[in-house]
This record gives sequence, structure tokens and C-alpha cells, in this order.
Amino acid sequence: MFKILLAILSWMLPTDSAEIVFAGDAMQHQRQIDAAKQADGSLNYDTYFETLAPYISSADFAVVNLETPLGGAPYSGYPMFCAHDNYVDALTNSGFDLMLSANNHILDRRDKGVRRTIKVFEDKGVPYLGVYRNQAHRDSILPMIHDINGFKVAFLNYTYGTNGITKTSDIVIDYIDRDLIAADVAKARKKGAEIIAVCIHWGDEYKLLPNAGQKKLAKYIADLGVELIIGSHPHVIQPMELSFNEKHRQNYFLVYSLGNFISAMRTTDTRGGAMVRVVLARDIFQKAYVRSASYRLVFTQPSNGRGDNFKCLPAESQEISQDMRPKRNAFVKNAVGIFDKHNKSVPRDTTTIR
Repeated sequence: MFKILLAILSWMLPTDSAEIVFAGDAMQHQRQIDAAKQADGSLNYDTYFETLAPYISSADFAVVNLETPLGGAPYSGYPMFCAHDNYVDALTNSGFDLMLSANNHILDRRDKGVRRTIKVFEDKGVPYLGVYRNQAHRDSILPMIHDINGFKVAFLNYTYGTNGITKTSDIVIDYIDRDLIAADVAKARKKGAEIIAVCIHWGDEYKLLPNAGQKKLAKYIADLGVELIIGSHPHVIQPMELSFNEKHRQNYFLVYSLGNFISAMRTTDTRGGAMVRVVLARDIFQKAYVRSASYRLVFTQPSNGRGDNFKCLPAESQEISQDMRPKRNAFVKNAVGIFDKHNKSVPRDTTTIR
């Protein structure tokens, strides 16, 4: 009898699932430009993410924060970023499906750079969020709802600011505004979104713990019924949690900061970051929910200045050079220390990437 009941229950339980990967800040500093430069003047990023590509592409959908405009030559690093169009190809070829552009550097090449960034995305057929030609253009894109393995998932993207640079035309950049976020969430839900992901650029740079403003805003967004809140900007990792929302009777996953995905930063905590893998599922009533989440640490192997390129690697990778391993170890020690102390129900994933 027990086996029969078990078989019936197994038949009744939904088996649908979907996996989404989120990565942190894809930066481009001057050292990266110098290492990627080719004889013809172009920049080549082909090897940047090749080791992580199987992990990224194995997800049903993958999202990354591209923290630089695509403003055309001349290309530049900090403090006014501008990347070669090939950078987008390297990201999409590794498996990323969505570029986030609402960040504090998107106006580094002013309004013209924003418009060119949009054009590059569109010419390459790459979905993007956070910047628009005008309000009508924004209205035509949002709510952005992707069908991911049968789950209707909406994505939204906002930034705290743009380093004091203001627009001079009718382009639209999505800044953090509680009323705007609430309206966007409501529209997404009305259009049929089962899961909503708010990707948000916030917090204090180089701080391993969230500030009071982040905590208050995270609570506000969670109280709207948002299931995924994914943070960027601090350039270092900050804690994450999979918690139960009593108000909405559902799980929600919150990441305060994923840190750097790839960069040329050189302090211990900025040399790497985290990627997260979120698993969506359905309950016995077919309602979509966040079933689980895990994180994987990544580390930037810099160029040695002798013709090789930067690479974003799993933190445990044997590809990390001997001279960089003490720096990797220090990064991992600090990151794991923060996550072990402050994470809630989000374990580390160290399975071999194949």
C-alpha cells in the first residue's frame, strides 16, 4: 500500500524545473585592454570565460552585469569605461542571455555612448535591460518576461546613480525609485510573470556587508512579492539568503552583492566574486517558486604581460598560476568566511565543471 501511495504522490508532484545563473560585474580596466589588444587594433576576449562556459551555458538562462558602455573607439578603463563590442561576443559565447546596463558607469561616454550601446546590443540580437532610447522605447521592452523552461520570469534592472553624470537627451536610465519599482513589478505580474527578478546596483564599494539602506530597500522589494533580488556594485561579495516571505507565503532569494565577475582590480576582496545558480520549481498546485540556490566563487587570473589574456576561472581551478594562488587563497578565505557566517540556506558549489 505504501508503495502505491508513493507512486501516486510521485505522479502528482510536478517535475518541471528551470535554472538561472547570475554573475556579477564584468569590468574592463586599462590592463585588460592592453592585454586584449591585437595587431590590427581590435580587442580579443575569446579566452576570458572559456573555462566557466560549461557552467554558464548549462543553465537555462544566464544574466551578467556589463559595467561599461560600448561607446566605440578609443577604448578606456577606469575612471571612464568604454569597451570594445567584442566583449559582448565573449559574454554571449560563454552562455549569457541577458546584459544588465543600469549601473554607475553607463553614462561614461554620455548619451551618445548609451545610444551606441543599445545599438550594439540590438545589432547582435542580445537582450538587455536598464537603458532605453526614450520612454516609448522603455514601454516597448518592459515588462521583459522570458519563458525559461515553461516558467514566465520577468527581469528588472536599476542603479543608485551614474557618478554624478546626468543625461542631456531623452534617453532613459532606470534609477532606483521605489514608486517606479513598485509600478514595474505590478505591470510584470499583470502581464503574467510567475517569478520576478530585480537586479539592482547599490551599496558601498569594498564593504563585505550590506548597509542599512540596502537592507531597507531589500525588504521593500521583497514585500512587493519579488522572488529574486540580485545585487551588484560593491566590487566585493556580500551575503545572500534564501528565506521565506511570510507576507506572500513564498520563498525569496536575496543577494546583496555578487562582487566582480572579471576585472583588473588588485585588492584581496576585489580579485573575484560569486556566481549563483537558482533553481525554480512548481508545487503540487503548479505554482512556481524558488526551490534552491547555490553559489560558486570565481577568481580573475590576470595577464602576465607576455601575450596571454585575463581569464575568469573557478576559484578552485588548477589553471590559476602558482604566483596567484596565495592571492586566490586569501580571497577565498575572506569570501567563505563571510558566507559561512551570514548566508542563509545558500551553500557553496564546488562540483567539477565539465
